[in-house]
Amino acid sequence: MSNYGYYRSGLPFVVKNLIIINAIVFVVTMFAQQFMYQTFSLFYFTSPFFKPFQLITYMFMHGGFWHIFFNMFSLYMFGSVLENYWGGKKFFLFYMVCGIGAGLINELVMYLQISFAETPGLVEATINRIPTVGASGAIYGLLLAYGMMFPNNVLQFIFPPIALKAKWMVIIFGAIELLSGLTGRGGNVAHFAHLGGMIFGLILILYWKKKNRLYS
Repeated sequence: MSNYGYYRSGLPFVVKNLIIINAIVFVVTMFAQQFMYQTFSLFYFTSPFFKPFQLITYMFMHGGFWHIFFNMFSLYMFGSVLENYWGGKKFFLFYMVCGIGAGLINELVMYLQISFAETPGLVEATINRIPTVGASGAIYGLLLAYGMMFPNNVLQFIFPPIALKAKWMVIIFGAIELLSGLTGRGGNVAHFAHLGGMIFGLILILYWKKKNRLYS
């Protein structure tokens, strides 16, 4: 990719430490999978494994090497630009709001799945055993922020080999997640959590813009 927008040499402090923390948690999880997933993943709120702090910790957990690799690569590519532009404190707040928001939306979607199911008890029992992990919700919030802050920057993708303006990237990615979530495609991917990260990111950006704090 090229033309990122706002560049400074070196890896920004918050992005660097987020990557380090995610990497450490991933390595620890390799040696204590049951404890880590059961304790720090995000479970549905009626699950006996649910704890409120999981709305934060789940975004530092990942389900495999490629899961964490692509999330951390996206954090590096887009998060570095946004942190250099906004500053560390503002970027960290945005990242956490998007991640927590994604978790809340995921909980809401599971509640709706249970509410509209023909056998709600069976569906709830199944959902209670399924943990949600990953920084993807926060990452999708970063994608939205990048597209809003630098809408005309051109991104060159390797696969598929196309060049795309950032604003169109956000629209396409959002549409894919919405369609995948509604149709149930994508297996165990929490598509609505991704959309939740984008929604909360949009709300926060619009709030900052209204308060004239978007660029300060």
